[in-house]
Amino acid sequence: MVKSLKLGVAGLGTVGTGLLDLLAKHGPEIARRAGRPIEVTGICARDRAKNRGHDLTRFAWFDEPQALAQSDAIDVFVELIGGDGEPAKSAVTTALTSGKAVVTANKALLAHHGVALARLAEDKGVALNFEAAVAGGIPIVKTMREALAGNQATKVFGILNGTCNYILTKMAEEGRSFADVLKEAQQLGYAEADPTFDIGGFDTSHKLAILASLAFGAEVNVAEIDIEGIEAVTLADIRNANEMGFKVKLLGVALATADGIEQRVHPTLVPKGSPVADTDGVFNAVVVHSDFAGDLMLEGRGAGAHPTASAVLSDIADIARGNLRPSFGLPAKDLRKYKSAPKRAHEGGYYVALELYDKPGAVAAIARILADEKVSIESIVQKAPAKEGAIASFMLVTHKTLDSSMRHALARIEKDGHVAAKPRMIRIERL
Repeated sequence: MVKSLKLGVAGLGTVGTGLLDLLAKHGPEIARRAGRPIEVTGICARDRAKNRGHDLTRFAWFDEPQALAQSDAIDVFVELIGGDGEPAKSAVTTALTSGKAVVTANKALLAHHGVALARLAEDKGVALNFEAAVAGGIPIVKTMREALAGNQATKVFGILNGTCNYILTKMAEEGRSFADVLKEAQQLGYAEADPTFDIGGFDTSHKLAILASLAFGAEVNVAEIDIEGIEAVTLADIRNANEMGFKVKLLGVALATADGIEQRVHPTLVPKGSPVADTDGVFNAVVVHSDFAGDLMLEGRGAGAHPTASAVLSDIADIARGNLRPSFGLPAKDLRKYKSAPKRAHEGGYYVALELYDKPGAVAAIARILADEKVSIESIVQKAPAKEGAIASFMLVTHKTLDSSMRHALARIEKDGHVAAKPRMIRIERL
């Protein structure tokens, strides 16, 4: 009789409970596909009494994740705690040190400590798998690490946060303000009570750092990512974008150049009909540009109990089959040192929204400042005629230019006395 693969699951929140659901429903079929039965033998969570819809008395209970991680009763430690610090970091380190394979959905842990953990896993000859850490149920990690192993990727980008995508989609479709849709997202459970990690772009940055390592064979480096969230995006920006033939999306973008790697997270105007433009609601999408396979796009549910649990189970099944691969596609010792690319002109240009006091010389003053900073204007449009003494809304689009030039120009414009509010700037990606 084939010996079962025994799991220790740390964290019984949304994903952990989803994993129990999946194993309960498809256990025999999973065993057939994986070549051996897969069973949970130990669990650890904060609240032992909470009803999770399963009989937890069947499993050995551990009060501390580190105790579960080194237990002889498990073969695989499934870390679903979250966070880049304790107790997740120590628990995963303990599991690997004890010779246990690890499956995790923890993008923060991997973004900050992934290379060190991968080295430890390789030293111990065990797996460190993390399909669920990026884009939920979308199999992007295996696609990049395995299916595209014969390709050289030059760019990876996508919508990596369902909360932000839901908010921007609802604003566009229903004409509602950011604050109103955010409140609804919190009520529906798509956004946390403190949504900063999502709407501030930090969740996307963690996922992008992992994708960039997989794509370019370099060490993970989340510290080098330029991050901008969606908090400043207004309904007027979304309507202006629509009139110009664009949608507003929060993108994570990573590029490999001869001079190094560029990583950035920011709201973006993307052309309607382009990759990712029609990915709406809570869905995620990832696009990879590669030399031999060409362009590849994967779209699906980027979060949720069952899609994410499905990704966790796929990693567990790989371990059951005996599939052992380097976590980031290359042995950790062979990952290149991260080199940040010098700043260069943004090819797609920028959209800028201005609220100008309606007085003579205002537009000319703006144009002079932009010219001083070597920013070339492609077009400028007054969105609404101002009444006497009122404020006029202007929208301008630039040719390609440096981000630093744009920011210097807008800082000068803001201090110049012609604007009634802080100028808003969004990059345009032609894709």
